[in-house]
Amino acid sequence: MRLYIGLVHYPVYNKNYETIASAISTWDLHDIARVARTYDARQFIVITPLEDQKDLAEKVVRHWTEGYGANYNIHRKEAIELVSVVSSLSLAMDAISEIESERPLLIATDASEWKERLVSFEQTRNIINEGKPVFLIFGTAWGLDKEVLAQADYVLEPIWGRKTYNHLSVRSAAAIILDRLAGRS
Repeated sequence: MRLYIGLVHYPVYNKNYETIASAISTWDLHDIARVARTYDARQFIVITPLEDQKDLAEKVVRHWTEGYGANYNIHRKEAIELVSVVSSLSLAMDAISEIESERPLLIATDASEWKERLVSFEQTRNIINEGKPVFLIFGTAWGLDKEVLAQADYVLEPIWGRKTYNHLSVRSAAAIILDRLAGRS
């Protein structure tokens, strides 16, 4: 499986649908890295142009891969080893392209009903199982900027529960989506 996970902190929307750079949550780093390791993703790429946020993420990674945390919790180390931090989506795509010797399919997630290039969970699972490199990206704050969605090869259908409420944390969404796409059938 050639699956990569991305967490985009810029460009994303705030609650007023203004484009912003959101802050990194250390919980997101820990929890999404653990989901990525559980479902055999090759890398978990955190995307932010903010130097202080990159420094924070890299400090967390060092603690759990080189520091006290590396010896304290080997399972956390295995997960956090998947984390890398880059400044932009294009740099993340370039890094994956270099590793895979081909451009990955970019599949964005969105809680709204984006109409263009919408792909189902089943179709996406089939794409992943065909062995193509896939970069599955999640947005923070109030979701990915429409320019990011427009760049994607596909936009994954939203997660729908039993009610119309649809505002999961990115950690919850990542866990549900990865289970649907890469879990045991």
